[in-house]
Amino acid sequence: MASKRGQVVLLDLRRLVAGLATEVGARLAPERELAGQLGCSRETLRGALQVLEREGEIWRHVGQGTFCGPRPLGHPIPEQIIVQGASPMQLMQARQTIEPSVAAEAARLATAEQAAHLADLARRGRSARTRPESEQLDAAFHRGIAEVTGNPILLGLLDYLAGVRRHAAWQREWELTYRKLGVSEFTQRHTAQHEAIAAAISLRDPDRAAAAMQAHLDTISTAMRGAGLPGLGAKGWAPRT
Repeated sequence: MASKRGQVVLLDLRRLVAGLATEVGARLAPERELAGQLGCSRETLRGALQVLEREGEIWRHVGQGTFCGPRPLGHPIPEQIIVQGASPMQLMQARQTIEPSVAAEAARLATAEQAAHLADLARRGRSARTRPESEQLDAAFHRGIAEVTGNPILLGLLDYLAGVRRHAAWQREWELTYRKLGVSEFTQRHTAQHEAIAAAISLRDPDRAAAAMQAHLDTISTAMRGAGLPGLGAKGWAPRT
């Protein structure tokens, strides 16, 4: 909603929703009709609707329409809203909750060949010279751990979190962290921690693997806070506007 026209449409839509909000569960007109009423394109309208949905002023249900007020309990939050609303530190919280357990499971199940592959990925990270190369090897290492478990649910969760990391908000904040750390320090520290995780998996030591992964993610979280990122706050997840 950066354009001047978009801001005008957003303001008009806010007024419209405020007028309807006196009716519990009031439904907005269909997009085509609403765009005509506000004198804008459907693309501009959708941008304004996304802003209000993130703020909890409206909620949408495919095939049923757009409704005033916060989403009722029991209705799932669309994936796009989760991705756009989550902060980089909230993503790190999710990784810190999930990935140590995934590493522990990998330590229980890894074959010698799989352990060697992870060790090789960690070793290759030490020679990375650019941010894209470092990130590619980092992603391959973390995904490789999930692949060892053979569990499509765990793999899907890790892939989802990796997808969130490609979102603009994460990339912007991660760039600040990367610049603060410096390429050499980032690469060497990351590699040493990856090697520790790979070694624990090779030794089939779940507790050690989980602890090594936790230490690795804690280091990243600390570095991001050091670059100026705010913490999670007392209330946990809340969409950013």
